[in-house]
Amino acid sequence: MTAMAQIPADAVSPGALGGQTERRISWLTLALGLTAAAVVATLQQYRWSLGLVVGTGLAWINFRLLRRGIDALVEAAKAQSERKKAEVPLASYAAAALRYGLIGAVVYAIFILLHVPLLSMIVGLCALGAAAIAASVYEILRPAG
Repeated sequence: MTAMAQIPADAVSPGALGGQTERRISWLTLALGLTAAAVVATLQQYRWSLGLVVGTGLAWINFRLLRRGIDALVEAAKAQSERKKAEVPLASYAAAALRYGLIGAVVYAIFILLHVPLLSMIVGLCALGAAAIAASVYEILRPAG
């Protein structure tokens, strides 16, 4: 049995566990990505800088939508806690597909219409990964208290 299963369902609200870390990842995504874009802009690589900004913005939006989707799944699981076989709402699958479809469509449109380097947008999308790593290291190294 996991530690989460031992906590009463009414004792934990969505976002209560790890809420501070989620907020930290959210602002770190923007901070890291926009800082990288500013550095690249000072090197007069404006298309690359724009790609980093676009990728960072998409990574941030993706994280926000992912958080909302997870919160919805937690609520659905709590509502079905008495059932033998829980059902995942079909809307959860549709939202995940829509989220990734939206990111792909925006990246494609900006690549085709504005001729922004594709690699710069992909690197901007990696800001979320860098923020998650930084927030995780912070959580490991900070003193408990």
